[in-house]
Amino acid sequence: MIHPCCLTIAGSDSGGNAGVQADLRAFHAYGRHGCTVFTALTAQNPFGVSAIHPIPATMVAAQLDAVLGAYDIHALKTGMLATPETIECIAEKLHVFPQIAKVIDPVMIATSGARLMTEDAIRILRIALLPLATVITPNIPEAEVLSRRSISDVASAHIAAQSLHAQYGCAVIIKGGHFEDKMATDVLYDGSHFEVFTAPRLMHPISTHGTGCTFAAALTAELSFGRTLKAAIAGAKQHVSTAIEKSFFVGANCGVLGFCN
Repeated sequence: MIHPCCLTIAGSDSGGNAGVQADLRAFHAYGRHGCTVFTALTAQNPFGVSAIHPIPATMVAAQLDAVLGAYDIHALKTGMLATPETIECIAEKLHVFPQIAKVIDPVMIATSGARLMTEDAIRILRIALLPLATVITPNIPEAEVLSRRSISDVASAHIAAQSLHAQYGCAVIIKGGHFEDKMATDVLYDGSHFEVFTAPRLMHPISTHGTGCTFAAALTAELSFGRTLKAAIAGAKQHVSTAIEKSFFVGANCGVLGFCN
């Protein structure tokens, strides 16, 4: 029997909170084997990103060639993509695998506030990669950049999600973690219907570093089981809530998300 796999195309987090490390932890929680394509190395911890070393696009291509086709990948996600050349390379490789569900997390800004993508890279992301997505998962600041709209509440998130779908032709889930209210509210637009997903905001958690990566990875794993997008998002949101609730310290004022399996 062949077991379906998931693939992460993202950067490494030296602290193990986000990036490829977070993705693999989420895949394993769902019982999925995780394949990896590294796009960058970072020196980071929960307090900031101090250095970024992009992987050459030729090496990114070689990694993709090694795993695509050889492994039974049912769903994949992208995270930090670093350079325009890397994005172009990934789009070229993924274009010929329409059967794989693609969760594109447009990672532009780290939780710490560090900018992770240049304007030129954002331009290539818009042109080459976002139109290939099954679903994109921007947070509020990222959705504002991509839609060129201000998002201050759920109503404006609806408008931005509809605008993004019109631009890229994919489903859009705007994560509402930056809204300042008692509920964490996410807005999905799939091209014909809106859905709103809410969960109580966990006050004063030990860690939220890597929640965006973890959500996208959990969504990827959910989709690899053939679940509907609505069901997959609900499952991924619950996974992240549990991870935040179970977060724990691994250093002085240094926390990580908890294990969900």
